[in-house]
Parts: sequence; C-alpha cells; structure tokens
Amino acid sequence: MVKPVAGEQCEPPANRTCATLDRRDCKMGLWALDVMSLAMTPDKNAKLADQLVTDLEQRVLSGELAPGSRFPTEKAIVDSTGVSRTVVREAFARMSAKGLLVSRRGSGAYVAESARYQAFQITRDELGEVDDVHRLFEMRTPLEAEMAGLAAARRDKDDLDAMSGAIKALIASSHVDAAVAADTAFHVAIARATRNDYIVRFTEFLGVRLVPPRTLYLRNTDDMPREEYIKAIADDHAAIFAAIKKRDPEAARAAARTHMYKSMERHEQIRSAFTAADKANTPG
Repeated sequence: MVKPVAGEQCEPPANRTCATLDRRDCKMGLWALDVMSLAMTPDKNAKLADQLVTDLEQRVLSGELAPGSRFPTEKAIVDSTGVSRTVVREAFARMSAKGLLVSRRGSGAYVAESARYQAFQITRDELGEVDDVHRLFEMRTPLEAEMAGLAAARRDKDDLDAMSGAIKALIASSHVDAAVAADTAFHVAIARATRNDYIVRFTEFLGVRLVPPRTLYLRNTDDMPREEYIKAIADDHAAIFAAIKKRDPEAARAAARTHMYKSMERHEQIRSAFTAADKANTPG
C-alpha cells in the first residue's frame, strides 16, 4: 500500500489506491507512480527513476515547482510513491545533470534558478502525429534552405564526396534503418559544408527526431512502394547536390525548399494511407 505524505490527505475514489491516481484524483503534490506495472521488469529501478525524473521535470518546466523552491524530500517521495531511496537519489542525480536541481548541504534539494532557461528540446513523443511532423518541417524549411545556400558557397571536394556517398547509400539501401541513416547523413553533410558548427549540431539534433515517422512510413504503408518512396527522396537530394556542386546558392536554396515541401506531401500520404486502412478495418 502506498502511503500519503505525512500531513497530507489522499482521497481516492472507490476501488482505487493512491498508486493509480493522477493529479486530479489525489491531493498530494507528487502523484504516486504505478510501481506494480514495473515490478517484474529487469531494469525496474532505472525505469522507476525515468518515471520520477519525467514527473519532476514536468513540474519544474511547467512552473509548478518554481526556481528556488525546494523539491519534496527523499522521505516524502518514498512515502508518496513507494519507490526506494536509491531510485529517488538516482532521479535527483539526473535532475542535477540536467541543470534543474541544486543541492544545498544540510538543507535539501532546490530547483535551480536557471531552470526556466532550459535548452530547446523536441522529444520523439512529440512527433507521434503527422501534424506535429508538418510543424517541424515548417520550422526546418528556412534552416535547410539557408544551409544549402551556405554549403554551395563554402563546400569543398570532401563535402561533395560525402553528399554523393549518402545519395548512393540511400539508393542502395535494402532496409529501413540503412535508408534513414543515409537520408540523415546527406543533410548532415550539407550542414558540415556550411563551416558553421552551430548548424551542424542543430541539424544532427533535428535529424534524430525525424527518424520515427519516416521509419513508420517506410515499414507500413503500401500507398507508395518503398522503392518509389526512396527514389523520390534520392531525386530531391540529387537536385540539391547538383546546385551545391555548381556553387549556385540560390538554386540550392530553392531545391532545399522544394525538398521540404515534398517531404510534407509524402508525410501527408501517411495520414491518407492509415486513415484508409482504419476505415477498411472498422466494422460497418
């Protein structure tokens, strides 16, 4: 049985315990984790720490735990969630590494004053819907266009070799992971050709976030054959490459924009394909 924090009252609905309640059900500041669902997993402590970090981070970034305020004590978290002190300490260590928590000897753990200025992030969970991917493409389009323009002006032979190699690898790919790796490698090669480390780092960051929906498309839709889909991407890449090779910044920017627009259209096909599949599988 999960115990409420001393001095606080938990009022669960009938037939429910604090371990299954969310914020609306329980008056505790930190709702209980569903410990039992993870009890039989091999990495139980790590997963419990993951859940605890996610909860604490959300509370910090939402402003519920304001900069300078004190985190719940280890005992309070142990009592309210049922996890061990080892899990709480692991979660606190991760929060500290993220720059969200500072420890004060003899006083406890506090929300870092700089917590409100955390770095921009996009998580994979945020890209679960086609509309989310479209918004990311909209943000990415001006970056990709300017990146291609800069690459056209600054590239060298090694950059061209890397881009060409990525296109060949995409065309020759025999499985999803290889296709995604080659696709991402092409954009990273363009980023490196800009000679701007910030662009390289940002492009690498975004590239990883685009893998899940792209992988989903390549594996699951029959609306466009996989080979045709890969050829369409390769053709887009070839047009960008040709402009960069000619040292034509404006043509490179235009080709990059076209690639982003076509990518949005291809992801729209994901929606159409799965919508049609859902309708076909729905009893009528």
